[in-house]
Amino acid sequence: MRLATSRTVPAGALLMARIKLTYIGGGSTRAPGTVASLIIRGAVFSGSEIALVDLDPDHLAIVERLARRMAVARDLDLRITSTTNRLEGLRDADIVLASFRPGGFEARVLDEQIPLLHGVIGQETQGPGGFFMALRSIAVLREIMADIERVAPRATLINYTNPVNIVSEAITHHSAIPTISLCEGPLTFPADIARYAGLDPARLDATLVGLNHTGWTVRQEYDGEDVIGRIREAAEQRAAYPSDDPIADRMLGLAATMGALPSGYLDYYYFAREAVAAARAKPTTRAQDIVAEVPDYWRHYEEQARADEPTLDPARSRGGIHELELAIDVIDALVNDRGTVWPVNVPNRAGALPGFPEDLVVEVPAVVGRAGVMPIAQPALPATVRGLIEGLGAYQALTAEAAWSGTRRDAVAALTSNPLVGSLSLAEDLYDEMAAAHRAHLPDRLLA
Repeated sequence: MRLATSRTVPAGALLMARIKLTYIGGGSTRAPGTVASLIIRGAVFSGSEIALVDLDPDHLAIVERLARRMAVARDLDLRITSTTNRLEGLRDADIVLASFRPGGFEARVLDEQIPLLHGVIGQETQGPGGFFMALRSIAVLREIMADIERVAPRATLINYTNPVNIVSEAITHHSAIPTISLCEGPLTFPADIARYAGLDPARLDATLVGLNHTGWTVRQEYDGEDVIGRIREAAEQRAAYPSDDPIADRMLGLAATMGALPSGYLDYYYFAREAVAAARAKPTTRAQDIVAEVPDYWRHYEEQARADEPTLDPARSRGGIHELELAIDVIDALVNDRGTVWPVNVPNRAGALPGFPEDLVVEVPAVVGRAGVMPIAQPALPATVRGLIEGLGAYQALTAEAAWSGTRRDAVAALTSNPLVGSLSLAEDLYDEMAAAHRAHLPDRLLA
């Protein structure tokens, strides 16, 4: 069953549900692009309230003005509100969209820098960086879930807070609130490999499954035929004549060897030495680059918030002009009963992904409608790649439990199980240094 795209969703005029959508992170750098995505599809939510919630009142006010101007320009019947009071923003919500970064980009800088000092890749969702992002995110989301249960018990949580698989793993084991975590990766990663091979991504029909950011295709057809033969031809050419993009060359070689198309983040695992060397060779980390760009983002957003017809400039907008589009499509499918197929991160009910526990959160296609999500059964991952994903699944479960209610010892054990760490002494050194750096954002039980 082919995944839907934004272009294939039924016309908005067919169904329109009135809801209260609460957006936690409504004052973030990505909020303007998310609001733009929502406004484009606004007709399917006619009469609804969009409640923006954030800790930063100034940025929140800019996004609220921007959203209102966009809605007026499109003559949409949407009520836009904002508040720094999370409980009030959540009250009576039907849908809660969560996309925020505990500790801000400053915390991400630490997640990227400190592991590199120990010879391990620094990254916001993988390795030690992703581990500490999970600890911070889950600490906040534990409080958010308690608020939702208190004032919006019939809500569904749509989570975009990273690392989405570990966050969802924790919530689904400890809250009855329906939770769907999302990422565009299954829609974009196979297309990236096709482009690396010089192929037209529009002619590729692929299904990527596994864990978020670390999945593989179990089907990859190009004009109706398996694309791996073409990938192997392209990989042989790149081996003989490397391009100026070493990551693209490596990923083509990986796909050719393993016989499936990988998520881009798997470069950190299969080419760990090269990834660390490349990160160390750069004068700044990705987070430092973003921090330098943030002031210009907000100048642009403030300018457009005063415009009669706001138009976001992709070059001056965090993540582009349309963010979290998949979230808006999934929300539309839920509340308007579309029955469309989207990639989701949910528990592995009925063994949709063979060989993995039924309570483990996996990333698979699912039919999305008013009744929720119905994961679609998939073939097993190829034997060539299954072992790493199984190990990452065990790490995911250990980290989720440690973050939700564990101790320092539980957390160190979970970090040791990460394939990029794999050493108790290294895990202890990393943990102590990073926990001290992130002390303000961690519960005391993880610091003792």
